[in-house]
Amino acid sequence: MPIYVAYDSADVWVSPQLFALDENKRPIEVAGCPPDPFSPTGQLWGNPLYDWEYHKKTEYKWWIQRLKFAASLYDVIRIDHFRGFESYYAIPFGNETAEQGRWRKGPNKALFLAAKKELGELRIIAEDLGFITPAVRRMVKALKYPGMKVLQFGFDSDPANEHLPHNFQTPNCVAYTGTHDNETLRGWLESSNKKTIKYAKKYLRVTKKSHIPDAIVACAWQSVAELAVAQMQDFLHADKSCRMNTPSVLGGNWQFRTDVSDFTPELAMQIRKLNRTYGRNVPQADITENTEETSE
Repeated sequence: MPIYVAYDSADVWVSPQLFALDENKRPIEVAGCPPDPFSPTGQLWGNPLYDWEYHKKTEYKWWIQRLKFAASLYDVIRIDHFRGFESYYAIPFGNETAEQGRWRKGPNKALFLAAKKELGELRIIAEDLGFITPAVRRMVKALKYPGMKVLQFGFDSDPANEHLPHNFQTPNCVAYTGTHDNETLRGWLESSNKKTIKYAKKYLRVTKKSHIPDAIVACAWQSVAELAVAQMQDFLHADKSCRMNTPSVLGGNWQFRTDVSDFTPELAMQIRKLNRTYGRNVPQADITENTEETSE
């Protein structure tokens, strides 16, 4: 679930009072991220920002409805840019880059406590990536939602990098080889510098560069993370042309598709072996129980 909605969405059209708009219903400020080493001019997403004071007055009714509907569709909801609930980056509307902006306070855990009161416990994964402050960590910890670890971010030659499995401080997290915003593992490998590749080979204890992608998948599976996730592209050893999404780029995204021929018995056995080796296989009793519930 993206934290924001589009300016031309039905939500903004029907309920403009939920958003920080001027008298002409144009955004006053828009969403994005400040400059960093990966984006020198920042990321200008352009979504209208929420009027959090209004949401507070309504006891977060709109958000609760949104979460309730999502929970009716999905077993687990991963909310992108979760740090934006603690504080969010606001860029003046009309700016062409995200270089000029300021941080504003969000609702913090109040929104999710209201949702819990109304809906009960929800299975939520907090995308706690990017510029993460102690305040953001306290919010996620207080809510007890699992955060995210992305192994692609780990191989910068720093043994203390929090995305390396030996630094996972709790099983209450989700280990990803990469997310929808990342390169495929093969594409990442092709674009990485020699220092990164050298450290990855050393950490993963492989001698060949071509062995790194499979070793990263295995590394995620053998971590203490409660859940391990790899993109289908990484099981298929797909190159950079199969990347799912490039952030802040319009067009050409979300076009990757699998073919029935991709789902081979050999791949099924490979994944089954991973699950069995690292204790991630689902007990047969659970499968039978879920099947019976579905049939009912």
